Amino acid sequence: MQQHDLALLLIELSGGGQWKPLAACGSADPDLFFPVSAAGCNDAQVAEAKAVCATCLVRRQCLDFAIRTRQMHGIWGGTTAEERYAAIRPELHTVLTG
Repeated sequence: MQQHDLALLLIELSGGGQWKPLAACGSADPDLFFPVSAAGCNDAQVAEAKAVCATCLVRRQCLDFAIRTRQMHGIWGGTTAEERYAAIRPELHTVLTG
């Protein structure tokens, strides 16, 4: 069994809520993922954070969590707040217009 498959199996067995200890960012500096402001962060910082996310076994669960809980700051699941907003905007439109 590959490491990725094992991680997903562990998440399933734990009810799906125990993905955070498996996240690649757990050993990284949190400031990398939470810049002071979108205007203040540079492309290099975003790229570095996304590079960590690209190696993460639980990237999808992280992104799902960020979208579900409307995380408006930081890099989650390899996406910026602006990218997540763009992804959920059609969903919000459907909810608001019925």
